[in-house]
Amino acid sequence: MFIQTESTPNPATLKFLPGQTVLEMGTADFPSPEGASSSPLATRLFAVDGVTGVFFGTDFVTVTKAADVEWDHIKPALLGAIMEHFQSGQPVMGAGAQAASGHAEHDGPDSVVVGQIKELLDTRVRPAVAQDGGDITFHGFDRGVVYLHMQGACAGCPSSTLTLKMGIENLLRHYIPEVTEVRPVAV
Repeated sequence: MFIQTESTPNPATLKFLPGQTVLEMGTADFPSPEGASSSPLATRLFAVDGVTGVFFGTDFVTVTKAADVEWDHIKPALLGAIMEHFQSGQPVMGAGAQAASGHAEHDGPDSVVVGQIKELLDTRVRPAVAQDGGDITFHGFDRGVVYLHMQGACAGCPSSTLTLKMGIENLLRHYIPEVTEVRPVAV
């Protein structure tokens, strides 16, 4: 098994490509070890000293490290953990655990606008962000303000504010006149 790695715009996050499917659908975000018990792979990765976050996409795993840890010191252990996991035959997610589909539900008078926002996010934003090892999902819409949740490499990325304001906000405002601003949320 050969696992490729790619850097991301977030220097604290590295993208691992195991060459096989990680999740059939959706994503899974583990911003801390406490929530990782539903995933044997996430549990294994958090066992590596210095890991502060794990995120799964369809064909990749991103790992976020502590600021005082060097990639050269933990990358071999992470590659070993990923390889051991996939060779063990264990599932990525435990029984009963489900990957997230992404977007929050939204009912009400703005449902048409929210549908347009989600469509643009799914077709224009999320594929590009997945290339960088992360995900951005819809969290809410209130009086012209779109609230988005950043995960994986996007969470804590130094360029995420620029991506939100100059990229996503401009895109949404261009296509959807009801959108006036985009703001990040922490869940």
